[in-house]
Amino acid sequence: MGEPVTVVETKSSRAGYVRFETNRSFTGMGHESYSKDAEIFGDRPPDVIARRLLETGQVDEVHVYAQAVTVKVARGSDSIGLKEIIEELHTYYRPGVEVQTPESFA
Repeated sequence: MGEPVTVVETKSSRAGYVRFETNRSFTGMGHESYSKDAEIFGDRPPDVIARRLLETGQVDEVHVYAQAVTVKVARGSDSIGLKEIIEELHTYYRPGVEVQTPESFA
């Protein structure tokens, strides 16, 4: 359950970079940049995307602008599996996750 994000992966004109175009705007008109060496404090969608991508160890840098996510792939790595991380951003209920009911809040 949740809203799937549609993602199209394309190669960037810059070697070592991959671009993901989505059907959701994550930052409005703002730019957000993240690197593997900096801690991410927020819980906004661009923060969550960057955190999840960087946690794979496949990524050195993430840049999010509106509906585009640009990733610098770590040396010796590839982009396999990164698209799915972005697609599942708004998927909350996965196998094994208990669905909340009104009774569980009482």
